[in-house]
Amino acid sequence: MGKNIVLVGFMGTGKSSVGNRLAQKLNKRFIDMDKEIELLLGMTIPRIFKVYGEKRFRSEEKLLVAKLCKQEDCVISTGGGIILEEENLAALREDGVLVRLNAKPEDLWERISRKKENRPLLKKHSSINDMIALMQEREKYYSQAHLTIDTSSKELDQVVDEIISLL
Repeated sequence: MGKNIVLVGFMGTGKSSVGNRLAQKLNKRFIDMDKEIELLLGMTIPRIFKVYGEKRFRSEEKLLVAKLCKQEDCVISTGGGIILEEENLAALREDGVLVRLNAKPEDLWERISRKKENRPLLKKHSSINDMIALMQEREKYYSQAHLTIDTSSKELDQVVDEIISLL
């Protein structure tokens, strides 16, 4: 058994898609934290934000991080804001290899604009400049990852192969 591979990064960087394919290639279990929280609460992330608010969602993330850090040999796709809680960041770094997925703001804006209704934080940050400001606020957290991969203009398998070669 080995350490978990934990994908972190801003929304739209490809954490879920990359994580799923990476887990397949490495024959590891894939865990999408957002999907786990949706299953637990029986509603979508946007609905959780609407009914309970961001605070409750972040609380559920924190509980799930504690649970996942007890597991081994998984590929974990995190939500974009998981690292905002220092305790989450420390636990994930200690028990896994943090791989930050990054992309050019223009690419991210194009990706996430297609599914705005699934991105509760976009309601607060409705322009590319708002998104860039939010990315800059989070940079000090994302920069603590062990590895960084740029997903801009890359095919899914190219990103996965790059991660595997760096690991």
